[in-house]
Amino acid sequence: MEKVVLKASKRNVTGKQVKALRRAGQLPAVIYGRHVEQPVSISLESHSAELAFAKLTSSTLVTIDVEGEEYTAIVREKQRNYIKGNITHVDFLALDLTEKIRTKVRLVFVGLSPAVKDYSAVLVHRMEALEVECLPGDLPERITVDVSSLREIGNNIHVREIILPESVAVINDPDDVVIVATVVKEEASDVPGAAAAGTEVAAPDLSVERGKKDEEGAPAKK
Repeated sequence: MEKVVLKASKRNVTGKQVKALRRAGQLPAVIYGRHVEQPVSISLESHSAELAFAKLTSSTLVTIDVEGEEYTAIVREKQRNYIKGNITHVDFLALDLTEKIRTKVRLVFVGLSPAVKDYSAVLVHRMEALEVECLPGDLPERITVDVSSLREIGNNIHVREIILPESVAVINDPDDVVIVATVVKEEASDVPGAAAAGTEVAAPDLSVERGKKDEEGAPAKK
């Protein structure tokens, strides 16, 4: 994917005044991280930011240009308005390109399973993401899993069967099952690690101090 650059301006507006900022077409956000002396409050143009976020995954690196100063980051958290569905606030986690990070990367399932085609099996996703550790520059945006190896009911794919570059270390147990072909669809609540449709992958696990939130009565989180 080509380099993603988000233009931003420094923001002095906080608290209840942020609502007026949103009405003016601006999206409030904050950048923080271990290598940022203090959280940087910023604002983005709402429409262009929404379009950009629609194409990003939780592990996509973005460059935030804040009035000429650039930060390499990933999206740590997005808050949305429950009713309108629009993004109301974004947390960016600034990264050091020379320091490894640990985060979850979304799994994308591709291919046609013969077990589904020939035996009417149901594919149950036991995992929706893998936890990995690598340098930011080696971080995959998504991990592809080919289900064509699931030929019969009872076949499954384990973490150890997913091939990733040597620069990317998988933290999950190699024996964990990622997906299984079964005759009975299991309830989502019974599937360890299953994620509801549309739920965003959990954020990176880094030893960073959380940035200070806007004192505005936080909107609903997605």
